[in-house]
Amino acid sequence: MNMHSISRAAERRSLSLMIKGRVKSRVVYCDLVDISEGGCKLRGSAGFAEIGDRVTMRVGGVNAPLGRVAWVEGKFAGVSFEGEMHAAVIDHLINQHDLQFTEVSPKASRNI
Repeated sequence: MNMHSISRAAERRSLSLMIKGRVKSRVVYCDLVDISEGGCKLRGSAGFAEIGDRVTMRVGGVNAPLGRVAWVEGKFAGVSFEGEMHAAVIDHLINQHDLQFTEVSPKASRNI
């Protein structure tokens, strides 16, 4: 099944974070590319996951619902959560991530 044929119940929101998870009980480090209440897209090393693998992960210190790999294309994998991640938790993660990048840069602070 190709990733473009999967229908989604919730909007995916971009969020670039390094996450630590487990795929088939192996520890993996991946980049979280986007997330919604029902799933997320991960980028890892080629072959880090296969369709049907169970996935557990922490996103920004928050345990995501248990998931299963729904599709794999190269280094990317789509994870479908078995439960839902609450929209307020996703908002919090995105706001927390955005705050890290809105700090005054050293160059800008010299002009103050």
